[in-house]
Amino acid sequence: MVAVLKSRTVEDKLVDRFNLRQLYKVKYRDDARKKLESKTDIAEDKKSGIIVIQVTDHDPNRAAQMAQAYVQGLNDLLASVSTSSARRERIFIEGRLTTVAHDLEVAEQQFSDYASKNTAIDIPEQGKAMVAAAAILQGQLIAAQSELEGLSQMYTPNNVRVRSAQARVDELQKQLEKMGGENASLVASPLPSSGVGDKDMYPSIRKLPLLGVQWADLYRQSKIEETVYELLTGQCELAKIQEAKEIPQVQAYDIGEVPEKPSTLPRLFLMLIGTMLTFGMGAAWILGSAKWQQIDAQDPRKQLVQQLTQDAWIPVVISATRVQKQIAGRLPKWPGNGHNNGSGESQE
Repeated sequence: MVAVLKSRTVEDKLVDRFNLRQLYKVKYRDDARKKLESKTDIAEDKKSGIIVIQVTDHDPNRAAQMAQAYVQGLNDLLASVSTSSARRERIFIEGRLTTVAHDLEVAEQQFSDYASKNTAIDIPEQGKAMVAAAAILQGQLIAAQSELEGLSQMYTPNNVRVRSAQARVDELQKQLEKMGGENASLVASPLPSSGVGDKDMYPSIRKLPLLGVQWADLYRQSKIEETVYELLTGQCELAKIQEAKEIPQVQAYDIGEVPEKPSTLPRLFLMLIGTMLTFGMGAAWILGSAKWQQIDAQDPRKQLVQQLTQDAWIPVVISATRVQKQIAGRLPKWPGNGHNNGSGESQE
């Protein structure tokens, strides 16, 4: 993990997040990384395995944020490069879940279109209701026919009661024919535009068995896709949980806090130390010079030091003299140097 913290990926994220190229006044990202490395100390305790991250910056708040950003970058990188079995399982389930979700949407749309086109709301319940309604109509028809036969024996066909009973029998027969249907064709008729009494409002009993087959197939297919989708959704959540358990997470025992005091000596203290050193060196120079002047000129030690100093300055003096001669030889001669050039004028 220490090597991962020092990787280019983690460092580049910090460079971009805190705009370190502008902060460190460098042009290239590589220079910003090197500057960041010089201001960062990452060490691991071999016994406990605890990693300590220290970041130095002029802004204490930014130093704390950068130290915390190292931990976040490490977690993100470990999660992105994880190749555990739970991750592979989660990726597979998510891909399968996308396919099943599309299939479920198609199945539900087909089932909805078929049910709406054929007015097949719920074939099993619809069939039971229609059979029960037909049985009631059949019973009412038998009772009406019996009443008509009894009235026909007592009254003529033109009697009001006979004609009323006959009309009731005819109406019940029409309703039974409408409910039973003339054929079992599955060709859908257009939806009714006038009221509830339209004979094409609902499919007939004869059509229900054939409608029920395809209705059941579409219904079963939609339920299968729905069940698979629910199961895969649960498995995907479990795979995500397992993947989270397998990914090594870095726990921050001490989060990066804003430091209360600087890591280096205060500037005022450094200025005082520098001033004291300057005064001390000046005083030492003055005392040394006074002590040197008090030494007798005939002292062999003083003569030796003078000789060594003179020998050290000889090459410098010789070099300086040669340079002066070369410069003097290249300068033009001007009048007034005290030499007669034959015309009575002096040049300098």
